[in-house]
Amino acid sequence: MHKILPIANVLGKLIVLFGTLFVFPLLVSYIADDGQAADFWVAMGVVLLIGGTLWICTHRYVRELKPRDGFMLVVLLWTGFAAVATVPLMLAIEGLSFTDAYFETMSALTTTGATVLSGLDHLPASINFWRHFLNWVGGMGIIVLAVAVLPLLGVGGMQLYKAETPGPIKDSKLTPRITETAKNLWLIYAALTLLCALALKLAGMSWLDAVCHAFAALSLGGLSTHDASVGYFDSPLIEAILIVFMLLAAMNFATHFVAWRERRIRAYWRDYEAMSMLVLIGISIVVLAVYLRYWGPYAYFPNALRHVAFNLVSIATDCGFVSMDYDRWPPFAPLWMLFLSCICASSGSTGGGIKMIRTLILSRQASREMLSLLHPAVVHPVKIGPAVIPNSVVSAVLGFIFVYFMSIATLTFMLTASGMDFVSAFSAIIACINNAGPGLGQVGPAFNYQSLGDVQTWICTLAMLLGRLEVFTLLILFNPAFWRR
Repeated sequence: MHKILPIANVLGKLIVLFGTLFVFPLLVSYIADDGQAADFWVAMGVVLLIGGTLWICTHRYVRELKPRDGFMLVVLLWTGFAAVATVPLMLAIEGLSFTDAYFETMSALTTTGATVLSGLDHLPASINFWRHFLNWVGGMGIIVLAVAVLPLLGVGGMQLYKAETPGPIKDSKLTPRITETAKNLWLIYAALTLLCALALKLAGMSWLDAVCHAFAALSLGGLSTHDASVGYFDSPLIEAILIVFMLLAAMNFATHFVAWRERRIRAYWRDYEAMSMLVLIGISIVVLAVYLRYWGPYAYFPNALRHVAFNLVSIATDCGFVSMDYDRWPPFAPLWMLFLSCICASSGSTGGGIKMIRTLILSRQASREMLSLLHPAVVHPVKIGPAVIPNSVVSAVLGFIFVYFMSIATLTFMLTASGMDFVSAFSAIIACINNAGPGLGQVGPAFNYQSLGDVQTWICTLAMLLGRLEVFTLLILFNPAFWRR
């Protein structure tokens, strides 16, 4: 119990900080005069009461967190924040169960973009804003935000940064202090979000739609204010703007920071991971556009190119916007898009999946193994660009890939055992664990996750959390060694 109380103290402080975020949907409610202000006041009061009580009751147990404490706090933050974020949804949406509300908030915070709600076009403005604001907060990681403020609370942040930061190489810093790193990443994130919102407004969106879709694009969250998602606007210009910002969000934000600091675009050319992602996505767009021109529903190549480019970039980067029902395309196209969602996003981005860096390391390791069979005495290090990857990182990547695919298999079997057809079950797990949003079949782009039973909804919720925390951060809590002294 004494191990958990210091973590509970930090959790209470952060829940109080999270409660202050309700100010933003409150302002939207008053501006839009949508009648939801009272619900947000109640929600804020409940969250502040929970967090304050936890903080006060554990104030005697304040201490510096140990590395293993970071893993537990990360999991408690994601699960706890999603739980308290359900309060305004349940107050505002009649008949919404806690299961569905929790799925919605977990989807938003993990930037999955899957939804169980329908009638989005008619939701109160503040509720739609709250969903997208959760997307945006979750995008760079709640823990990165916590790293920036934890020193103010008397708790160091490096343990949390290493526990939650995506990617196999976690020890590099952009600035000497981790707090400065987090603040700089947030500045870049906020600046790109502002640029995206302004561009979308100029392209014809309302301010609410522009801000919400900018939140969803930069977080790669993929939620929308309309049931038809981006297809509601039917605008090539809006789609082009979103493509640009989705690709930027799928790159390592450290690269954006370096490019801004150096005032040179050369930083992107030096990012081997980003260049690999752009080349793979670019080739895939051209190939699928040609494929759908001749074997699909499009009589004209420009139409095929437009729809393939937007939907493929959205799914490959794990955003989840859709402009049409691509489930009606020949099966190869949507399956290839789901495959890309597993590997394309960069480490240090707001995307999910395996990440491109792990894909590159794995491919180099496979080449090294084949070369070793032919020339056993040759020393052939794994290299990504000019960088030599340590064998310890290669081993970690191999372990991650194994656990990642075993998690997909296990959760898919659980969904099929619950009565879901295989295509829907498999694609739902792939979409949720990659934080990509829409799948195929029952959870395809023309539908959502509303038809799932409670057990199926919780399985998909678990998949979203596993994916956002990159599997190990959650599963390590179930290792007996974690609880030993």
